[in-house]
Amino acid sequence: MTNLQSLAEGITSDLTTHQKQQVAHVQPFNTQFTLSREYLAECFDQSLPYGKSAKPNYLFPVILFAAGAGLLLFTEQPKVVSYMLIALAILELLHIRFRRAWWLTRQMWGKGAGAEVNLTIDEDGIQTQNAYAQTALLWSDIERVTETDLGLILVAKSGSRQYLSKSLFTADLVAEIIAKANGEAESIPKG
Repeated sequence: MTNLQSLAEGITSDLTTHQKQQVAHVQPFNTQFTLSREYLAECFDQSLPYGKSAKPNYLFPVILFAAGAGLLLFTEQPKVVSYMLIALAILELLHIRFRRAWWLTRQMWGKGAGAEVNLTIDEDGIQTQNAYAQTALLWSDIERVTETDLGLILVAKSGSRQYLSKSLFTADLVAEIIAKANGEAESIPKG
C-alpha cells in the first residue's frame, strides 16, 4: 500500500507542477542592424571559444612538415613534392595564426557584408532577412542557447550556429529569448 501511495503522490506532484508551469512567451520584436566589420568581429570573438575549433590543431601542419622533410632528406625523389608539403605546412600555420583576420576578410568579401539585416523575433522563432539571404530558426529547432559576455549563440538541432549580439536587445528580451529557446517555463502559480 505504501508503494501505491508514494506513486499516487508522485503523480499528483507532477500534475500540480505541470499546472503551475506555463510556456515562456516572447514579446514580438523587430530591429535592424548592419553586418559591419565590428559586428562580424564580435561574432567571431564570442563564438570561437564555443566552436568546434576553439583550440587550433597543430598536428596537421607538423605532419605535413615532417613528411616534406622526410621526403627531402631520405629519398632520391624529385624535390618538388617535398617543397610543396613544407610550403603547405607553412601555409597551414599561417592560417592558424591569422584565422580571425582571414575569417573577417572572407566575410567582408561576401555580398552580405555591409548589408542591413532585419531581425524579427516572435512566437514562431527568430527570422533574419537581408537583400541576399533569409533565414528562419523556429523555437522547436533550437537545441540550446549559449550566453556569452556580449551575445547569444543559438545552436540548432542540425548543428548550425547563429550569433546575435546582446546590444540589439533589452536585458528582459535576452532573458525571454533564453527561456523560450531552452524550453524553460515560468513558474506561475494557478490560483
